[in-house]
Formats: sequence, C-alpha cells, structure tokens
Amino acid sequence: MTTKSKRPNAIVQAKADLIESLNEDLAGELGAITQYIVYAAKVTGPFRPQLVEFFLAEVPDEQRHAQFLANKIVALGGEPTTQPRPVAQAESTHEMLEAVLEAEQRAVRDYTQRAQDAEEYGDKGLAVELENIVSDETRHAEETERILRDWTL
Repeated sequence: MTTKSKRPNAIVQAKADLIESLNEDLAGELGAITQYIVYAAKVTGPFRPQLVEFFLAEVPDEQRHAQFLANKIVALGGEPTTQPRPVAQAESTHEMLEAVLEAEQRAVRDYTQRAQDAEEYGDKGLAVELENIVSDETRHAEETERILRDWTL
C-alpha cells in the first residue's frame, strides 16, 4: 500500500477520533449542567443564597459550550451524545465545591488537549473556539478555588 492510499484512511480515522473526543467533552458539559442545577438545590448553610447564585450562574456557559460541541459534532458528520458524564455525589457544601473544582480542572485539561487535536486535524476555527472554552473553564476553576481558599465551614 502506498502512502497516498493510507492518507485518506488516516484522515477518516482522525476525524472519527476527534468526534469521539468532542462527544466526551459534550458528556462533560451535560454533566456540568446537571451538577450545577443539583448542587444549587442541595446547598445549605449561611451562604446558601450566594452559592445558589454562583452555581446557577455557571449553567448558561456550560449550556453554550454543550450547544457548540453538539453543532460541531454534527458538522463533522457525527452524532452528539445525549448521555451526561456522571455527577460526583456530594453532601456538604465543601464537597460540592471540591467536586466542581475537580470537574472544571478536568475540563481545562480536556479542552487544552482537544484544541491541540483540532489544530493537528487542521480545523483552526475549532481550535480557537476550544481555546475560548479553556478560558471560560479556567475562570470557573479559579473562582471556585477562591471560594475554597479560606473555607471555614
């Protein structure tokens, strides 16, 4: 087999791999939406009103990310997942914030990798959009870190 005949198969495989990875990211966003809504309902304590607002304020960003990913997956010829990533069970407010921080840090890592994957695939527009999502997720993680920094409850 010549290099020429292998190249189209490599491109097809790269696209399939990218779609699969984007679906993993979509599952993460769907899980994040669920996580924020459930945690907003469960949060207790003296800072409940502020933390409810904090959790629910993140939902529109995660929804925007999910919609972008679903649209891109379809544009690439794939089928968007409808299965969210499982949400970490948390009972205390501190556990909820720790779980949010962990999820946001994972999202930063995953989207950083995905932007590199998109660049390698040759989709510069996707790479740029994913870098913008990295910025959003980094901001979410940093805000959560700041809440946890001097947590005394």
